[in-house]
Amino acid sequence: MPDTEMRVGDAAAVLGIAAHVLRHWEDVGLLRPPRLPSGHRVYDGQTLAQARMIQICQRAGLSLAEVRELAAAERADRLEIIAAKRASIAEQVADLELADRFLSHVVTCAHPVVSDCNECSGLVARARPSSLSRARPS
Repeated sequence: MPDTEMRVGDAAAVLGIAAHVLRHWEDVGLLRPPRLPSGHRVYDGQTLAQARMIQICQRAGLSLAEVRELAAAERADRLEIIAAKRASIAEQVADLELADRFLSHVVTCAHPVVSDCNECSGLVARARPSSLSRARPS
């Protein structure tokens, strides 16, 4: 086997993921690693690059379904998908910035109840309803 080709376990180690993740990406149609006559998967440079692209897309918040849609789409559709994801990220950033301002104020707020403080009330009022439902329980 040439140096640029590796088996699933070695490829997974290089990518910093579990081997079953690579197999799953193949199962859902995101990767198509070549196979040896024995049936074993071989990860070459191109397949590793595709796997890295999937990782980057996931870090950007895309689901595997969105990654698959992006990969199959024509350029104009890809641009729409990316624009929608960027708008979603911008909303999340705004929500997090508002949460940070709220928490920063609460640290110094002398009022025992949020509704007693104009600044706390104002920050809470600016929160989008959908951002409030995304809060995770501790």
